[in-house]
Amino acid sequence: MKRKLIGVGLLCMGAATFFSACSSGSHKKGKGDKISQVTGWPLNDKRYGGFEVVDYPGQQTPVGMVFVQGGRFTMGAVDDELPTLENNSQRRTVSVSSFYMDATEVANVSYREYMYWLTRVYGADYQNLIDRELPDVTVWRSAMSYNEPYVKEYFSSAAYNNYPVVGVNWYQCVDFCQWRTDRVNEQLAIYAGALKPNPTQSNEDVFNTESYLAGQYEGTRGPRPRKDLDPNGSGTRTIRKADGIFLPDYRLPTEAEWEYAALGLIGNNPSPENKRRRGEEVVTDRNSLPWGPKNTTRYGLHNQYQGEFEGNFMRGGGDAMGVAGGLNDNADVPGPVKSYLPNAFGLYNMAGNVNEWVMDTYRPLSHEDVNDFRPFRGNKYQKYKFQEDGTLEEKDSIGHLTVLDVTPADIQGNGRYEARSGDLNNYMDGDTLSQVGYDYGKNTLINDSTKVYKGGGWDDRAYWLSPGTRRYRQGNLPSADIGFRCVMDRLGSPDGDNEPGGNSFGGAKTHKR
Repeated sequence: MKRKLIGVGLLCMGAATFFSACSSGSHKKGKGDKISQVTGWPLNDKRYGGFEVVDYPGQQTPVGMVFVQGGRFTMGAVDDELPTLENNSQRRTVSVSSFYMDATEVANVSYREYMYWLTRVYGADYQNLIDRELPDVTVWRSAMSYNEPYVKEYFSSAAYNNYPVVGVNWYQCVDFCQWRTDRVNEQLAIYAGALKPNPTQSNEDVFNTESYLAGQYEGTRGPRPRKDLDPNGSGTRTIRKADGIFLPDYRLPTEAEWEYAALGLIGNNPSPENKRRRGEEVVTDRNSLPWGPKNTTRYGLHNQYQGEFEGNFMRGGGDAMGVAGGLNDNADVPGPVKSYLPNAFGLYNMAGNVNEWVMDTYRPLSHEDVNDFRPFRGNKYQKYKFQEDGTLEEKDSIGHLTVLDVTPADIQGNGRYEARSGDLNNYMDGDTLSQVGYDYGKNTLINDSTKVYKGGGWDDRAYWLSPGTRRYRQGNLPSADIGFRCVMDRLGSPDGDNEPGGNSFGGAKTHKR
């Protein structure tokens, strides 16, 4: 009996030690080196169920992009609008989250890479898919101008490799973003050793991020597949989102994100944060142009660049580039994507060169009663299609999961939705037409396909270079002076150095304090 009592005492003492270790986070068990903060069970240990938690180093800056730290700003027109224009850009204070943005507009060579991939993968069976993604080179034609050289050469010639792609409509830009997401994540899976390159993929046998995550794309297993710690598993597994390998989707920027990035107000903070000090919550001046608080299109410092144009635009009627021997912007049409002066975020051509599509659906009164956090008009919610047995519908003939629009029946009785609809293009737009619908060509010249574009282009006057100005165009109508660039959401902390979010007071490493 005495031996049994000693055994019980040791057991109790062992349990107390175990839970004390769990609460301190210092307990290690076998191969697992982490402890659940809610159960005390070892993590990453097959003997204890195999629940995995990775050491996530933080999101890295994607290739070709720069980090744009989010914050508060005054969105809208800086100067009074011209009397002949719509009053469609009222000033209001909003906040945007941090994100990554292409340093330059998407270039011809990058869009040709996209077309090459489409032709290689779908050319044998889906020529119509390829044709619908081709830029419309006829946008260069004008009844009273001789622009045939641009029709024949601008997109295809090596001379224009690094010039911004134009003649692309809004829908083509959205498709490019999805393609870019899949190609980048496929390459990350190859780097991680989970897949081998598959240069012969075609039709439905293509890597699509969502299809892969849903288990509907296998590919060829790489030399270092992920080890499956599930005791009932097969020993290896595919990549999951929780592994921290895949990047979020590439997409078009919202109008608010684009305008915030173009203003580059981080350059107007007299005391920004660094490793030694906390940043001050102050912006000294409001920019009317992306290059800083000075209201000028010319470089002002007294050096060899003084007086040069900082962007590519039309100075006056018939003046596209100045005079021989003194070209003011040195470009008759768009210039190379990495030319002219970048703004404080390191973004090139946020004014001039070409206008850029943004994600928003246009409404003249979009920003009355707008949400002041991550504002956006154009939400149209979708869902994946499931079969009657509750499993996902098989991917389609080009390798993508089938999606359906969210219907009023889907959200009936669901308090999460502000409106009883999955299509919020018209939500609280302040326009009486929204009650009867935008009937394009009859009671209005806008509808749900009307999209916003920003930035001013090579044939625009200086007024349109101000980030607060906004114009619209049917999403299926390309132009010789509209291109685009992509963004990606910043996940986790809004700090681009992967420091933890929030303010920390002692203990853990503080945020740049």
